[in-house]
Amino acid sequence: MNLWQAFKMAFKSIALKKTRSFLTMLGIIIGVASVVIMVSVMQGQAKKNLEYFEKMGENKINLYLYAWDGGESIQRVMDYCLSLNQYISGITPNAEINDTVTIQYGAKTIKTNDWDNINWDVPGVDPWSTMLHVYLGSEQYGVCNNYKLANGREMSYLEVEKTLPVCMLGAGAKEQLFGFTDPVGETITLNGDPFQVVGWYKKMDLVQMDNTIVIPHTFNRTMNNNYDMNQYVIKARDAQSTVKAMTLLTAYLNGMFPKDADGNRMNGNYDLGSDNSAAENQQKANLMQSLVMGAIAGISLLVGGIGIMNIMLVTVTERTREIGIRKAIGAERSSIITQFLIEAAVICSIGGLIGIGIGYVGTMIAGKLMSDVFEGIILMPEPFIAFGAFAFSVVLGVIFGMYPAIKASGLQPVVALRAD
Repeated sequence: MNLWQAFKMAFKSIALKKTRSFLTMLGIIIGVASVVIMVSVMQGQAKKNLEYFEKMGENKINLYLYAWDGGESIQRVMDYCLSLNQYISGITPNAEINDTVTIQYGAKTIKTNDWDNINWDVPGVDPWSTMLHVYLGSEQYGVCNNYKLANGREMSYLEVEKTLPVCMLGAGAKEQLFGFTDPVGETITLNGDPFQVVGWYKKMDLVQMDNTIVIPHTFNRTMNNNYDMNQYVIKARDAQSTVKAMTLLTAYLNGMFPKDADGNRMNGNYDLGSDNSAAENQQKANLMQSLVMGAIAGISLLVGGIGIMNIMLVTVTERTREIGIRKAIGAERSSIITQFLIEAAVICSIGGLIGIGIGYVGTMIAGKLMSDVFEGIILMPEPFIAFGAFAFSVVLGVIFGMYPAIKASGLQPVVALRAD
């Protein structure tokens, strides 16, 4: 018997017992659909996380510095970063003014950190998305935080050094204060003091970064009660420079804040981290989650495979006389094995294809239901996921069909012909 005949017999056997064949396929259908949906959702989440890190900016180093001597150590670190200009392209304080700041332009008045007067009950409005934030930064604030200029210019070194009243606006702050009007050259007031808008940034699609107003960090004394500025953002030139800069900075900071006999740092403390490392760790976590979820979904495929083996054993019992007749007229064991393996593989293939179809539909439904999570991302299964699930289902059919096929091929013709 050739392969074409084996396939024809397999399809005929499935067609004769449609209900039983469908119930047999059900485990494979559920398993393949589960693998496709769950892995696709995990990949969508991974893409969203990666998109977030890309918007935040690559090659950023975040420094949290706590020095007992105040500004002296901070200035030393900033000077040291500037000396590493072959690795570092900029450094800026990234300190938010904690007290409430009243922002005014024309008839518009907005207060920052005004938690007591926020109306949390307005339907469809997230108060956090409309709240503005005033940050203290250097002339390199935009570069360090991956902003791109929409119009105007960055603050200059002299404006920061001489504490001149200028500011930069994020896209959200610009929209709230000026609407569609270009704000460059206009003047806003912060706590009654006038600040000229010298530039504004393109939309980042990150609420807090878009709803930002940046003023020179030298206003820390007058606008922020001279609080310690502990948070800094350092921009490295590329990924290799990020690693080198972090190594050099760690050594320098360890020298500034040595440990005592008990292992506690003297004169202050610091925390140094890279967004690159965070992105890599997130990707590893996403991969692990995908593997775990895929393995869980794969268990249902194994259960389906056991169902295939069970039904094939029943088929062998039902077709014992047929097997006996074929062996009596000279059929080889290999042809019997091939016939039953092909039948098992066909059942799994049909179930796998149906499962892929359901998986695609289920993935799109999951994307719609989780539109807030996957905003801006069309959730669709990757072709290699669908192909992998299908191939796995066929392999399962062959593996779990092997025992019934070998059992069928081992029947003695005389015994088989005596069967009812």
